[in-house]
Amino acid sequence: MTENNEFNSIMTDLAVEARDMAVERTGGEISGVSVEEEDKEIAKITRIEVLNQAASKKISKPPGNYITIESESLRQTNPQIHQELSGVLAAEINNLIDYPALTQNPTQMPTILVIGLGNWNATPDALGPQVVHHLLVTRHIYNSAEPESRRGIRSVCALAPGVLGLTGIETAEIIKGVVDRVKPNLIIAIDALAARESERLASTLQISDTGIYPGSGVGKRRIGITKKDMGVPVIAMGMPTVINSVNIVNDTIEAISQNHNINLNLSQKKQTQKQVIENILQPFLGDMIVAPKGIDKLIRDTSRIVAGGINIALHPDVETENVSFYLQ
Repeated sequence: MTENNEFNSIMTDLAVEARDMAVERTGGEISGVSVEEEDKEIAKITRIEVLNQAASKKISKPPGNYITIESESLRQTNPQIHQELSGVLAAEINNLIDYPALTQNPTQMPTILVIGLGNWNATPDALGPQVVHHLLVTRHIYNSAEPESRRGIRSVCALAPGVLGLTGIETAEIIKGVVDRVKPNLIIAIDALAARESERLASTLQISDTGIYPGSGVGKRRIGITKKDMGVPVIAMGMPTVINSVNIVNDTIEAISQNHNINLNLSQKKQTQKQVIENILQPFLGDMIVAPKGIDKLIRDTSRIVAGGINIALHPDVETENVSFYLQ
């Protein structure tokens, strides 16, 4: 979720960027925000926990856990590394899920509903529907299978509800109707995100246990898909596929000022950049949203990585080494 606070006028869905902006604004670490970093061979993992409402207000993110996986390999065509990234993603997903706590009966396996948010007709917004396309869904056979046949899998169902402009129905309303009927124990929602920094486009995955507000990163606040709204825990996942044109110009001016050793204090620098950006982009381009080159291929590859990670996390018999066999 992204709030349009004064210090967060450059919108982002990424907690790691929101925290960086808050540190930049205050000049020091944010009380109530815990940060842990881990470097792996193929990825950097940043785990942020927002511990209280005071910290939540400062970085404009609800209290909870946010995990960021950064890897340039997400942009590369390398099936072997993509498979390994699915394993990394699966491990982080399972760090946020307490399976025994999902059901009141410890012998009962939970039902997980995976939601692919976004517009399947608009490629930069099609990550969620594409992930659903590749998922291993089992609820339709799980409930009728013999107990011995259920070993190694969990009951998983999926839905790509479209967007308000296609259906005329709020996405959260569709999901709530399905939740009331199917009664899942957990929701996993996947959506395309917005970034502040261009270098994070298509190279970053975020997972959180706070739910999601579709469209918040580009200023379109919708009804939330959260535990409060849905009545069950919600894990939100996504990759930044778009960036506001303001951010691109901001990055460019930042690079120019550094290369030419322009000496301004922070306040002067921000004000100067803001004025230049407004002069360049207004009145027609200020709200332009930009996607990276080759977005079709990036969505295709990343959707398989994310689907593979979910398959590994949810089904005990699916392992990193054989995950490609289970991608639809």
